[in-house]
Amino acid sequence: MVQAVDINPVQEARTRTPVLGAAVLLALAVLSLVGAQVMQARVAEVAALAATGTFGVLAVGWVLFDGLLRRRSAVKLDQIDDFIRDDPALCFVTDGTGRILRANRRAAKGFRAHTGTPLAEVMRAVFASSEGILYRLHQKALADGAAVEEVTSHAEGYRIFTRCFGADLVLWRFDSARTGAGGAARGDLPLMTLGRNGAVLYMNGAARKLLGLRAKRLEDVLVDLPLRSGGVHYLKGAETNQRVLVQSSDIGAGRVELILSPISDASRDHDSRGSFDGLPVPLLKVAPDGTILRANPEARRLIDMGQGSPGHIAEHMEGLGRAIKDWLQEAADGRGLHRSEFLRLTRADREVFVQVTLNRIVEKGETALIAVLNDATELKTLEAQFVQSQKMQAIGQLAGGVAHDFNNLLTAISGHCDLLLLRHDQGDPDYGDLVQINQNANRAAALVGQLLAFSRKQTMQPEVLDLRDTLSDLAHLLNRLVGERVRLTLRHDPVLPQVRGDRRQLEQVVMNLVVNARDAMPEGGEIVVETERRILRDPLKRDRAIVAPGAYVAVRVTDQGMGIPPDKLSKVFEPFFTTKRTGEGTGPGLSTVYGIVKQTGGFIFVDSVVGQGTCFTLLLPAYQAQPAAAPAKPRQRAENLPQKGSGVVLLVEDEAPVRAFAARALRLRGYTVIEAETAEDALHMLEDEALAVDIFVTDVVMPGMDGPTWVRKAREQRPDTRVVFVSGYAEAAFGEGSDEIPNSVFLPKPFSLSELTETVHRQLS
Repeated sequence: MVQAVDINPVQEARTRTPVLGAAVLLALAVLSLVGAQVMQARVAEVAALAATGTFGVLAVGWVLFDGLLRRRSAVKLDQIDDFIRDDPALCFVTDGTGRILRANRRAAKGFRAHTGTPLAEVMRAVFASSEGILYRLHQKALADGAAVEEVTSHAEGYRIFTRCFGADLVLWRFDSARTGAGGAARGDLPLMTLGRNGAVLYMNGAARKLLGLRAKRLEDVLVDLPLRSGGVHYLKGAETNQRVLVQSSDIGAGRVELILSPISDASRDHDSRGSFDGLPVPLLKVAPDGTILRANPEARRLIDMGQGSPGHIAEHMEGLGRAIKDWLQEAADGRGLHRSEFLRLTRADREVFVQVTLNRIVEKGETALIAVLNDATELKTLEAQFVQSQKMQAIGQLAGGVAHDFNNLLTAISGHCDLLLLRHDQGDPDYGDLVQINQNANRAAALVGQLLAFSRKQTMQPEVLDLRDTLSDLAHLLNRLVGERVRLTLRHDPVLPQVRGDRRQLEQVVMNLVVNARDAMPEGGEIVVETERRILRDPLKRDRAIVAPGAYVAVRVTDQGMGIPPDKLSKVFEPFFTTKRTGEGTGPGLSTVYGIVKQTGGFIFVDSVVGQGTCFTLLLPAYQAQPAAAPAKPRQRAENLPQKGSGVVLLVEDEAPVRAFAARALRLRGYTVIEAETAEDALHMLEDEALAVDIFVTDVVMPGMDGPTWVRKAREQRPDTRVVFVSGYAEAAFGEGSDEIPNSVFLPKPFSLSELTETVHRQLS
């Protein structure tokens, strides 16, 4: 019988509220009518009568509307009442304050659920902290509409379901742990609930009967720990060494539920504890045609085949490189035995590789195979990482070498173009063609910079940056890039540390990520670029990287696009990998981003859900301010430099076109230039003590002796000579030697005429 409940005091107060409000409105109507009688002015009398009518209509409308709402609430309560009447679980309906309005037959029979009694007080007999449990679930249900939680009491485990039908109507359903998540009764199966550190929180009657005791810890239950989910264990204290198949599931809050399924002696087939089913090694017994005749519990757990029919081995494994039936037949014929093969399991939840070794046996005149399985996932993962690193290293070396050669060519092209521009003004017909050559040479130099960025060999110009200012300056360009159909949102942490990096390259990273996010949303959407200060107390292990503890600046670029499939997610940073169609975009792509971030000392991670969007996260080390040093000499602007210089320059360059351009450029600016093709030639010239040289301009990488080496030798006799190193590689290409050579600067290729002459002038100043 359903427990009928009268309206409680809270509801009575809510019922009185509209009545009192209507009474107030009627009183105002009466006062308005009286005022109309005593007023002398006709206009005032009409206004008072109008107010009387208005207040009267409002009062009647309030009462009618409130009655309609209360009638609907009563109908809804009756419908819930009909729904829960015969439910086998404990069901209660409460108001928003937690007082009971209705209880079903099961609840009325087991508890004294009187009218207006707080549900927390009724359930205190079951849960020691019922107020906290019910409050937590109620708040979650108010936010999400419903909530569910597994709670283990001192007597029994319950699954509590809460549903809010508005703010003043809440349904509570307490389902005994003897009923599973799928609704199937499990009271006939031995069931236990474990807490932290293996403490036994709950055992049902079947478990106590199986063990013959009330265990306190898991050590009191199983002989052969540690626990293996899906594995076979032996019970402690069982008279005949009872074996059980243990299935475990995490039910939240650090609790684990165990189901102990006894295994009958008939299923042993004369196996002892150390035989087929008892060995802690995954084993399969396979017919020559591939049919799995038997699988021990460890193999079932590894392959995730459940307790049903094992089926065919090809249903569970793939990637042999040839037909599995041919491999099995060779082993059945006695060929290729004890030779391991690596195969991939067809599990849907995760990628698992196994090492399979076959052995041939004969039972009752029939040939069969015993397959020993070994989980080789970690080994294959390490192998894949090694192959990937080798591939990336090889491509990086190739990119660096190609970039060096291109930089020499571009230096000669743009340099001689600069020389031609000196002899032509804007009115010359050839001037526009020369400008086009110069601009396209600069575009080619930018592409070469991307190759060097991928190989992490580009020249950086680091400075201390506030990414909030950097992104704000970039916002206008980003808005133009994303177009009208995509909305760009910038969000910044108000206490963001500074970072140290190359502004131009970090801007390139953000632009690349934003453009990719735009392309992932052809129908439009929102791109969010946000910065955040992040403190890591412990090392962060993710993907193949380990981020050391410390302070970092996180930059996240999030889109609402189509997402990246899991099989492509691990390839996004590979060079020239793209999901775009031909003509929509090519080049180093995200590999350039990866190279810049790694050279800056940071990390980049990607998260994506197909159909929901992608988020790229950059972690850049926060800049720790060093003690104040002497202020650096401010760099002079190019327009303040004189048009003519003086001095003797020893130019050492093995590339003839680059050497010819550099020599002509320096001579045009008034310098005396002595040319040498190799370092050995330069040292031979310097043997003449009468030869006065003010500055060395030398390439870094040359056949024979390299730039830093010959400069050190020359400075033994000419210690005060200044040096300008030039190279198509990054500044770090000549190791730590640059730090040991005072009064030297580095000029990366390709350089223009003005950059070369300005650098030489500053060194001689």
